[in-house]
Amino acid sequence: MSDTQEKRKKRILLVDDDGVILESWRTILCDLGYEVRTARDGNRGLEDAENWGPDLVILDLLMPKRSGFLVLENLRRTKKYPVKVVMITANSGNRHQEYAETLGVDAYLRKPFESAKLISIIENLIGKADE
Repeated sequence: MSDTQEKRKKRILLVDDDGVILESWRTILCDLGYEVRTARDGNRGLEDAENWGPDLVILDLLMPKRSGFLVLENLRRTKKYPVKVVMITANSGNRHQEYAETLGVDAYLRKPFESAKLISIIENLIGKADE
C-alpha cells in the first residue's frame, strides 16, 4: 500500500456538554484505536463534523447552543457522504426516539448503558478501529 493509499484511522466525533463523559469515552475509544475528537456543544459539534469528516458522530440529545436533533437534522441535510450517528440521552420517553429515527439516526441509546453496548453499536456501524 502506498503512502497516499495508507488507511487512516476510523474517526469518531463525541458531542456532549458533560466533560466527564467526553473524557471517559475519548479515552476508551482512543484505547480501542479510533481517532477521536470532542465537542462540548451542538454548534461546535456540527462545525467539527463538517470540517473533520468523522465516520461516526456520537451525539447527546440535550446540549447548549444547538440540540442533538438540530445537529442530526443538519448532518442529514448537508453531508456529502452518509456519516453514521448514534444519539445518546437520559430522556426515557419514546417520542424523542421516534423523532430521532425520522431524522435518520443510526442508533439511539438511553443513559445509563453498559460500555460494551455502545462499543458493539460502534463496531456494527463502522467496524473495529483496525479493520
